[in-house]
Amino acid sequence: MIRWVLWTIAGVVLGIVVHLSTVLFLPRTATNDAYSRLAPLTAINAVVPLPQPGPGGAVMPFMDPSFATAVCRYDLSEGPLKLTAPVSQAFTSVSFYTRYGTAFYAITDRAAGRRSIDLDLMTQAQRKLLPEEEDVTSADRLIVDAPTPTGIILIRALSPEPSLLPMAQRAVANAKCEIQKS
Repeated sequence: MIRWVLWTIAGVVLGIVVHLSTVLFLPRTATNDAYSRLAPLTAINAVVPLPQPGPGGAVMPFMDPSFATAVCRYDLSEGPLKLTAPVSQAFTSVSFYTRYGTAFYAITDRAAGRRSIDLDLMTQAQRKLLPEEEDVTSADRLIVDAPTPTGIILIRALSPEPSLLPMAQRAVANAKCEIQKS
């Protein structure tokens, strides 16, 4: 009897280990992830507005038709990135994801407190190369450390009514995502 209990416990533990390792490893082996889906539609280090989702489908799953969306696939191998996103009248958010879809930073227009969301995206190694500026505070210059050199920036603007959708689309279309000139 004890032998069967031990075999059952060993089977359950093995099942848990296999399940967890599969769930944690699967995002790294998926071939149709967000970065791959956006590759034919977008250029590197450029903001591209995404088409609105419709009955025939959407570029990305679970896209909300109340939001105008733009995306920037970034590559920091050539240097830090400067992101400027004008805010819309209703609500604007900017989210940062690694190449494999892990969210590492997000900011809204309410947190930015300005007419645009301005920030610098760079790796930790690039940040260490920045000169120390005593008179520049975090309120003057927002710097985001990217855990990976490639990833996705998602810019979304809310359209509270269908008639305001063009305004939200203009807001995300005017965003800029470009390598900083030294």
